[in-house]
Amino acid sequence: MTDQGKVSYAFGPFYLDTTRRTLMREGVPVPLTPKVFDTLLLLIENNDRVVEKGELMEAIWPDSYVEERNLAQNVFTLRKALGEDKYIETVPKRGYRFAAGVRQVVNESEDLIVATRVTSRVVIEEESDPKERLPRETDSRALAANPSHGRSGRRLVGALIALTLFGCLVGIYFWVARKSAPPESVAGIKSIAVLPFKPIVASDRDEYLGPGMADALITRLSTIRHLIVRPTRSVLKYDSLDQDLLLSGRELRVEVVLDGKIQRSGDRIRVTVQLVRVSDGSSLWEGTFDQAFTDIFAVQDAISDRVTQAMFVTLTGEEKEGLARHYTDDTEAYQAYVKGRYFWNKRTEEGLKTGRDYFQQAIDLDPSYAPAYVGLAECYALFSTYGVMPASEAFPRAEQAALKALEFDERLAEAHASLGVIRYEYNWDWPGADKEFKRALELSPNYATAHQWYGGYLVSVARFDEGIQEIKRAQELDPLSPIINASVGWFLYYARRYDQAIDEGRKAVALDGNSMMAHFFLGQTYLQKGMHAEAIAELQKALSLSPAEPQTLAVLAQAYSRAGKRSEAERILKQTMELSKRVYVPPYNIAEAYLAIGDTDHVFEWLEKAYREHSPDLVGLKTEPRLDQVRSDPRFADLVRRVGLP
Repeated sequence: MTDQGKVSYAFGPFYLDTTRRTLMREGVPVPLTPKVFDTLLLLIENNDRVVEKGELMEAIWPDSYVEERNLAQNVFTLRKALGEDKYIETVPKRGYRFAAGVRQVVNESEDLIVATRVTSRVVIEEESDPKERLPRETDSRALAANPSHGRSGRRLVGALIALTLFGCLVGIYFWVARKSAPPESVAGIKSIAVLPFKPIVASDRDEYLGPGMADALITRLSTIRHLIVRPTRSVLKYDSLDQDLLLSGRELRVEVVLDGKIQRSGDRIRVTVQLVRVSDGSSLWEGTFDQAFTDIFAVQDAISDRVTQAMFVTLTGEEKEGLARHYTDDTEAYQAYVKGRYFWNKRTEEGLKTGRDYFQQAIDLDPSYAPAYVGLAECYALFSTYGVMPASEAFPRAEQAALKALEFDERLAEAHASLGVIRYEYNWDWPGADKEFKRALELSPNYATAHQWYGGYLVSVARFDEGIQEIKRAQELDPLSPIINASVGWFLYYARRYDQAIDEGRKAVALDGNSMMAHFFLGQTYLQKGMHAEAIAELQKALSLSPAEPQTLAVLAQAYSRAGKRSEAERILKQTMELSKRVYVPPYNIAEAYLAIGDTDHVFEWLEKAYREHSPDLVGLKTEPRLDQVRSDPRFADLVRRVGLP
């Protein structure tokens, strides 16, 4: 390319300053990323011919592998920035040609240019006021004949000099400020989605590596308090090779998306990545990394750093530390952790079991790996809910893992949130739970799951307005999460706002028709409204998605009973008891099945077993509408007292 220190270019209303590497339109900066600037410069330098695509790609991405779409994206961005297609001509199957006339401009000293412009403006302004104008025929004799006039002239000359110097300083100040300030198009970006990284070569796909890289970057960027980062769980659906980036961004309701490709070959890793603005598809930054696999953490550091620079995000010292924090230097432990996260995010019984095993493997390889302990805690905390093991076995292990994570890093918001769940669902330590949730949200205000779990706690203690506010905040942060969207209706159900709960439940089903929880929560709300046919239909749909799920079976039995189909309710009770001989069925669900046929003594027998297990289901004793038919029984009041619900 041309020596950029000597020659700049002008075309139409534009000025391409090669010294400052900026494009100006009638004096106003036009924001361009470095690679887009290089593309424009190369086309302008060769405006007398067609520049082949290969030549452009080799010059702009030397020693790096990139796809042709990167070049096409640059040209698209340029055309948007220039405002018209006439400047860049596409020559099919060959390349591009800069079609406008170009004038070369020899660069001057920046300081001299600023000073000249400011001085000229000051003099004109002074001459425009006749009261302050200097006499045009002023010489030494006139000044000598009129000393006061001379003093006045000297003062005026001094004032002009002072004004000129002041103008220079002001001009330089605003030039520097304008140069350092972010363009309006990228300033103030507050939301981002990191999509699962795809393979560079489709046939060599690694099902863990791409989602793992995205998950690691999501975790890092989530440490920035004023930046909303969509959670891993919500972006995993966008992992197809032909995924439309802009459509993904619009569905996720973010301003920018980070899209990457990754490939591992032996002990080497290659990553290409771009940051794309959703509103117009322009690329804010792109980069290519070719490293030893052991340097994968350095690649994550570099990407995180460049993304924040491209978005002009100002970081606090604490956020910089969080962005650069490495919890392990052991790549084998990291790979095990990545696989654990992959399976944990499936939110199935088998996924949780497999995730648990991989998290334990990561800990065995690096006993100080704090996030792996958090993963272990989250798996065990969900084992009771998913019927993997009794709460009395699962939650103590979850608590031990969460506390271990906090030993290594007290600032892990995820560990505090997990401990909050354990404190209220198992320990029934209500003040302790409140403290842990507040600490988690203090550390990570945009952690959607913490808002969701804290909302559940607040609803359990009948603080409905606060709980609903928390779940709606979680929904804002993670708008595509099936469980969060379903929980909005669930919390309204507990508050006995059934019409609103039905509206939200229908929205959740429309968003994800394969969400078992969405159908279940909607079905139980229909039941309380007396809409028995609708309740049965939704609960049967939930069972089709998760067969033999004990809680759904219990509520379906109640729906049949209230619809006058007692024999069907008895059949489901028998099915539930048979199921409990083969797998673990929470005693609370058996109690609910007996509730369906009105067998109150067996209801309290199984509720007592749930109490001895410290079943997390008992946190709903105070607010669960289905328990209203036994709420007046003295045994019920005694149970609420022992659980300690405030």
